[in-house]
Amino acid sequence: MLDTTSYEPPGRKLHGIDIGTGASCIYPLLGAVQRPWYFTATDIDPRSLEYAKRNVQLNGLGDRVQILDRSATGALLPLDDLHVENIDFVMMNPPFYSSEDEMASSARAKQRPPNSVCTGAPIEMVCEGGEVAYVGRMLSESLIARERVQWYTAMLGKATSVEVLVRRLRENGIDNFAVTEFVQGNKTRRWALGWSFRPMRPSEDIARGIQAGYWRKVLPPPSRVVLSSIPAGQLIAPLIDRIIEVVGSLELVHWSWEMRTLKGIGRASENVWGRAWRRKKLREAANRSGQEISLGAAPVSDVCQLGFEVKIEVGKQETIASLSWREGYDRGLFESLFGFLQDKLKDTI
Repeated sequence: MLDTTSYEPPGRKLHGIDIGTGASCIYPLLGAVQRPWYFTATDIDPRSLEYAKRNVQLNGLGDRVQILDRSATGALLPLDDLHVENIDFVMMNPPFYSSEDEMASSARAKQRPPNSVCTGAPIEMVCEGGEVAYVGRMLSESLIARERVQWYTAMLGKATSVEVLVRRLRENGIDNFAVTEFVQGNKTRRWALGWSFRPMRPSEDIARGIQAGYWRKVLPPPSRVVLSSIPAGQLIAPLIDRIIEVVGSLELVHWSWEMRTLKGIGRASENVWGRAWRRKKLREAANRSGQEISLGAAPVSDVCQLGFEVKIEVGKQETIASLSWREGYDRGLFESLFGFLQDKLKDTI
């Protein structure tokens, strides 16, 4: 998710918060070893904090992982306590159950031994209201912190929790979110939910990381659409040339095409491909007395309203040109560009 919501290549230094890290502090340790990331790991249990600090020290990661004691009634997001204005991500693996009775009842309901053994202490597995209430706390805090965190993420143990929380995201006008599924063995399933108030959009395979069907109601709308396709073996040079010609003719904030990956990145300040924009440019030109009417005379704003990616993928059966939504809040703008490019490319098929 973090890799696909940045124009920078993977491998950049990021700072994340792991809420309720537990005694093992496993996620910050893994993240710090695999990536050049920094973590703040929080917990409310003194014994867990003691072991977490020891694990960080044993792994020689004291300069990359900070352990922070929190209270049960305090804010989940310690941004002000850390004296940071922004942070890259927040993650949590919340208590699944609302009571120890619910946890015991769930264990008894299994007809066979569980595929994965749960070794969590009660404080790690149980909280009032269960995981919906716990993640709901972070959602409420995120409505205040908003863009100060790029991605708010949580792991969930119940399918019903995914539905409830996605509904709450939509009720609060949050449409930049991602849902994915983790499968352990044949039975054990977990789900991950992430949301953001910033304009960068995750790739479709991340945002819609579950097969549709039953899950269609909780998935965000597609962010990748097919512009055109040609049979395998047919020359792709005309398609590449046409994409470069059409997109390159637009007055964009940025446009670059990489032949090695057959991928182009564009950023637009407004709908510079529509008829309304052309009429506006003609009026602007007409109002400038003594100057020749020219569609390209007035500069475009450098504020990006839509970031997009055009990509060509060569397969065994066919070659596909696709358009992906990378940045912005206006889905209508993305759909408008799709219609424009699809029309312009149809003659090359």
